Amino acid sequence: FYISKYYKETMTEEQTLPTKKQKAMVEQAPDNEWPAAWLMPAGECENQKAKNMREPNVPVTVAELKEIGICYWKLDASAYDYPAISVPWDPKDAVDPKLSQIRDDRGYSYADIITVHPDKLPEYDTKVKAFFEEHIHDAEEIRYILGGSGFFDVRNKNDDWVRIHIKAGDLMTLPEGIYHRFTVDEDDMIHAMRLFIGQPVWTPINRPCEEHESRKKYVGEFLEEKKNDE
Repeated sequence: FYISKYYKETMTEEQTLPTKKQKAMVEQAPDNEWPAAWLMPAGECENQKAKNMREPNVPVTVAELKEIGICYWKLDASAYDYPAISVPWDPKDAVDPKLSQIRDDRGYSYADIITVHPDKLPEYDTKVKAFFEEHIHDAEEIRYILGGSGFFDVRNKNDDWVRIHIKAGDLMTLPEGIYHRFTVDEDDMIHAMRLFIGQPVWTPINRPCEEHESRKKYVGEFLEEKKNDE
């Protein structure tokens, strides 16, 4: 999934209006609804569950997140019931119309639902530590937060860590090939839906992996273009 620019100057009104066969896609959330994000301090992260802000704090803007390929929608997770754990969970079972349309817009055909909590996840401490290893995937990563909270850390174009605080109702995608990691916060609980196009991608590809095709694809799409523009 990548951010695109659409130039409408040459389009007629008829061309830009959705038809019965072509529904309008769900627009991303306005800037004021995006989760808080900030730069993390350089060096090792001693407590992965803490906020880990710089002093003074250095916020990261929505525009900066979009520049590195992050996409975000705000939904009402509290309005619908979801199981604590369901592997798999059929995305066709979605009753939230907004979630259903995002599913159809983006072609998500597989989902599961997990709860990361000491009482719900065997070997909790080991797995939470493993989630925090820096890695990429060879497909985009899609997470819809149904309850609880946590942090996604992503590398920006300067290779600094950006921490994004995700909470219930946040649906966020990370592009294929971006360096990232995940952790619960100090509340030690997150209830999340993981969505996929086709077969699920489970295996992380840990850094360094600059020669991996997915990483090269990401660099070419988001980093090299930005360097040329500077």
